[in-house]
Amino acid sequence: MSESLRNTIYFAIVALLIIGTGMIQSWNSALFILNMGLVSAIMALGVNLQWGFAGLFNVGIMGFVALGGLATVLTSMPPVGEAWAAGGLRVLFGLALGAATIVAAAFAYKRLDPGRTQTLVMVAILVVGFFVFRYVFDAGVEAVEAVNASTEGYLGGLGLPILMSWPVGGVLAAGAAWIIGKAALGLRSDYLAIATLGIAEIVIAVMKNEDWMARGVKNVIGLPRPVPYEIDLQNDPSFVERATSWGLDPVIASSLYVKFGYAVLFTIVLVILFVMAQAALKSPWGRMMRAIRDNEVAAEAMGKDVTARHLQIFILGSAVCGIAGAMITTLDGQLTPTSYQPLRFTFLIWLMVIVGGSGNNLGAVLGGFVIWFFWVQVEPMGHALLSFLTSGMEDGTPLKNHLLESAAHMRLLTMGVILLCVLRFNPRGLIPEK
Repeated sequence: MSESLRNTIYFAIVALLIIGTGMIQSWNSALFILNMGLVSAIMALGVNLQWGFAGLFNVGIMGFVALGGLATVLTSMPPVGEAWAAGGLRVLFGLALGAATIVAAAFAYKRLDPGRTQTLVMVAILVVGFFVFRYVFDAGVEAVEAVNASTEGYLGGLGLPILMSWPVGGVLAAGAAWIIGKAALGLRSDYLAIATLGIAEIVIAVMKNEDWMARGVKNVIGLPRPVPYEIDLQNDPSFVERATSWGLDPVIASSLYVKFGYAVLFTIVLVILFVMAQAALKSPWGRMMRAIRDNEVAAEAMGKDVTARHLQIFILGSAVCGIAGAMITTLDGQLTPTSYQPLRFTFLIWLMVIVGGSGNNLGAVLGGFVIWFFWVQVEPMGHALLSFLTSGMEDGTPLKNHLLESAAHMRLLTMGVILLCVLRFNPRGLIPEK
């Protein structure tokens, strides 16, 4: 069997699974799986750039995804005028003072000769700068968060179209990746993993606690949408007429229309990123990255700047994850910092890359769809299986109740089994790297 035919069969099976979900369960469920599969494929592409191209073990994925989600608020939500008037400028001035303190300390470190004087000057700059920063910043934050705290209490955004937040999310994640990469890319792979995980947790902690920025755990709801609202479609006589002529309930038709609109937008983004990733893979730059991945010492001996190239690919992969994070938040319609869990945005994405085929962009896309489908469907399938197996037992018995309650854990068990089977029988993934 040729490679192209085998790959076509893989994607055809995925398509049949999604279509079967629509026919057996509901088309709303099928489109939800399709949309999240598209976003998952984009995140898997980002991780594949870092690991498959360069061998960088980044387990801080959720931090970059969260920054993408934050970008939707900062870009598309309208500014809160009262909050800006109360303390917005003071917050910005405080942040500028904090940045200036860090720059001044770095300047002193470079300009002064190593020794006691250098240390004392740096400590003095950092201590004085910290207290000045907190004095200015804290007062501004307190004033902002006191403005309509139950519904607002934050500065808001720029009021731009929501689609603009997707590339902004990539830029925001790329900027964070540059800072992280400068500090962590010189570390060994296991230490790099620990560092990226810790920094991702810091990002999530900041988003949860800094209410002035995006309301923290109070969440930002009512994000603008790139597609129509269901209620607007249901109040549109022409849409209702078309839905009725097709034999559909207008309420269901409006939901399907919105989800299909998201699917079209997500597909366009995935195709663009996939084409760019393939072009990068086949370019001299991509071959150089794989040479560095396979043997850093030999590549460095040939004159390649390994650290600089690692920083490039780390920024690119993180930017892709940031774009995906903005897309997820747009789909959800709200920013919920507590939803950024390591299981969902780290282990699951890594599993997609491993199952699909590390180093192969098409494999990463396939892994995104396959793993997300099972992540969604395993629990109801497990509940149906256990219900069938326990159908002969008397209702209310402890064993039957225990087995039925265990269905909720089928999802985690299945993910572990899939990972073990792939690593044992097909460690290069469904579509291995050439």
